[in-house]
Amino acid sequence: MLMSRDVAQILMAAATGMVATTASGQTYPIKPIRVITAAAGASSDFTARLVAHGISASVGQPVIVDNRAGGVIPGAVVSQAAADGYTLLISANSLWIGALLQKTPYDPVRDFLPVSVVLSQPNILVVHPALPVNSVKDLIALAKARPGELNYSSSGSAGGSTQLAAELLKSMAGVNIVNIPYKGSAPGLADLMSGQVQLSFGTSSTVGPHIRSGRLKALAVTSAAPSSLFPSLSTVAASGLPGYQADNMTGLFTPARVAAVIVKRLHEEVAQLVRKTDVKEKILGSGAEPVGNSPDEFAAAIRAEMTRWGKVIKEAGIRAD
Repeated sequence: MLMSRDVAQILMAAATGMVATTASGQTYPIKPIRVITAAAGASSDFTARLVAHGISASVGQPVIVDNRAGGVIPGAVVSQAAADGYTLLISANSLWIGALLQKTPYDPVRDFLPVSVVLSQPNILVVHPALPVNSVKDLIALAKARPGELNYSSSGSAGGSTQLAAELLKSMAGVNIVNIPYKGSAPGLADLMSGQVQLSFGTSSTVGPHIRSGRLKALAVTSAAPSSLFPSLSTVAASGLPGYQADNMTGLFTPARVAAVIVKRLHEEVAQLVRKTDVKEKILGSGAEPVGNSPDEFAAAIRAEMTRWGKVIKEAGIRAD
């Protein structure tokens, strides 16, 4: 059957477009790549430098870390960047959680394409050693027996990971535990170890040394699966609260509308990077775990987090500082 001229022209145009897109992906990158992230010293800065150093040789171009002041600035810069794959973003959960707390100059779903979670930090639920509990179930039972009498310490700005982890536990367990906010983790930990507050959530790098010294008692990790950082600890989900999860993800993003072949190439680079033995050791040494999941998996995790934390933030009445 002969093909009409109009149909032939449409198919030819589509084929030409596909070739152009494929060619663009195959030649990428042809110039230096810039990775925007938070200020030097932040957890996302560690991740950005790990990625920049780790993929530069394999992509054949310099990958430059561009530190910006914290808050919404890194996301704002990348959301307005050209969709050519030469301006990338490394950010933690604050990119999308921040948008649940206040108006931001970008939409965390519409304005970015997730590439891959590079690493994830679980929190650890810790209590003062004198508290008569040895499991999450014990803690929930005690909190129900003594409503409003147990305090937890949180650090940083409102809506930070320690507060959200605790408020999720409160919501799912139906208990009344009081938030005692601190400007930083150090004073909160000091009061926890002295018994001024009874429990808290913290990353392994923050609370790990105090667990090992016996000054804090660890009950569970907040990740969905057991953590290789503390393999003897059960998860909160498996210890009395099925479905509980509170991870600190840090991942790579491009601006929206970047070609799919470029996103695929960047994902492959990250996935290969986090499988390297020396990179794994650096990530584990920082108190995190390597991930390297797919763009679709990362996008699904963000959607799940926005649903979960949106509910918690609304219920707890959390507002940006």
